[in-house]
Amino acid sequence: MSAVRRAVPEDAPEVLRLRQVMLDSLPGAEPSTQWHTQSLPVLREKLADAGGTFAAFVIDHPERPGTLAALVAGTVDYRIGRAGNPRGTDGYVFSVATDPDARRRGYARACMEALLDWFRERGVGRVRLTASEEGGPLYASLGFVPKADPLLELRL
Repeated sequence: MSAVRRAVPEDAPEVLRLRQVMLDSLPGAEPSTQWHTQSLPVLREKLADAGGTFAAFVIDHPERPGTLAALVAGTVDYRIGRAGNPRGTDGYVFSVATDPDARRRGYARACMEALLDWFRERGVGRVRLTASEEGGPLYASLGFVPKADPLLELRL
C-alpha cells in the first residue's frame, strides 16, 4: 500500500477534487465546482500551517502519478471543558473520500488512523463525524459509536 502522508499546499487542487467526490455522493448534492476557485487559496494556506488546527492526510494514487487516491481531513476545535473532556478539545472529521477506482484497498482506514493519531497528539478528548451508510462499518471498526445528537443548523 502507498504511504499515508500529510497533505501539503501543492496537493490543494487534488484535495478539492476528492472533497468534491465525497460531496457528490451525498443526498441532494450540488454538483457545481465554481466554489473551488475561492476555496483553493484558503486551503493552500491551511495546508501550509503545519502547527494549526487543520490537517489533511492523503495517499498518492498508485496508478496515476500526480493524483491522490484518498483523503481524510479534520479540525481541532475548542469548546469549554466538561466531564469526560475537561480540556475542551474536540476533533471533527469532515472529509473522507477515496477515488472511485482506488476503493477497497484500505486507503481510507490508513488515512483515518493517521488523523486519529494527529488528534491524540493534540490532546483531543472526543472525535466526531457524520457517517454515510457506506462508511459506517469503517468508523464502527475504529471505535466510533452512534450518538443521539440534537444538531441544529443555521446558515448565515
